[in-house]
Amino acid sequence: MKAAVIGATGYGGAELVRILSNHPYMKLEALLSSSSADAPYIESYAHLLNINSLVLQPIDQEILHEIDIVFIAAPTGASTKLVPMLREHHKRVIDLAGDFRLKDQQQYSDWYNKQAPTEAHLHEAVYGLSEWNQSDIQHASLIANPGCFPTATLLGLAPLIQEDIIDPASIIIDAKTGVSGAGRSPTMNTHFSEVNENLKIYKVNSHQHIPEIEQMLKHWNRQAAPITFHTHLVPMTRGIMATIYATPKVAINEQTLLDLYKTSYENKPFVRIRELGQFPTTKEVFSSNYCDIAVTIDARTGRITIVSVIDNLMKGASGQAVQNANIMLGFDERAGLDIVPVYP
Repeated sequence: MKAAVIGATGYGGAELVRILSNHPYMKLEALLSSSSADAPYIESYAHLLNINSLVLQPIDQEILHEIDIVFIAAPTGASTKLVPMLREHHKRVIDLAGDFRLKDQQQYSDWYNKQAPTEAHLHEAVYGLSEWNQSDIQHASLIANPGCFPTATLLGLAPLIQEDIIDPASIIIDAKTGVSGAGRSPTMNTHFSEVNENLKIYKVNSHQHIPEIEQMLKHWNRQAAPITFHTHLVPMTRGIMATIYATPKVAINEQTLLDLYKTSYENKPFVRIRELGQFPTTKEVFSSNYCDIAVTIDARTGRITIVSVIDNLMKGASGQAVQNANIMLGFDERAGLDIVPVYP
């Protein structure tokens, strides 16, 4: 299968290049960029010297003619314009941005402050939460890759919300991310002097991933309610930790809770459930497609705590995108993704 990456100069695009360079069934054929066309890719990423010889090309229908699958790693808003052209030419598309995740056009406009895609393409797009939407992904041609925070959060909550074990109105999510989640373009918020030795809460009560999480929770359980979701920027390059709190509807012990998670993810190769009393760190999934989850119950309050960690650029973006492509194309979902986490 011949693959192309649109938005190759960003961090998500660079991760796609890294994965696809070693993929057994997909060949990276073209790297497309609206801002750096005609430049050798190694001018953007010198670590690929003698590894990648491709030249960045403009987004052109002729270039895409021989391509089978397109990964869009461009900023949110670009896919709304690109997908109609790509689908008209019957290209399979994995969109890493937020354009097609929300099914309600008005909701998308309200949270993203951009014009929504057409109803037809929103209806066609399948939400690519790999572990839980495999049957739909298998038959899809357009995948809306989940956001990084929703991936960690939804994988952490799925067993509880689907089995109706927790009070949905009690869900509180405290999530922290590395700076690469903000993208490669420098801003004051990602300036070294602003980030270093600092911990910052941002987008309080207004993060665009809130409706995405709520939409999926509602899909799993009609009783799902609005969530409390707060994000923090920490001075590290990559990684997400979502610490999730919820109150159970009925008494449940830790071993039963752990057994539920182990059963839910026993055939999911990229979700690893920790034993009781063991809690994952972001470094333990660094540069990999794994999501590590731990669960516990506070004996004093009865409240459940879930700790879910991912690499935001891998399982939170490009890794899951390739996992979705593998499922869509009928490959082993682990193809190109059996990457051991980098440690320390």
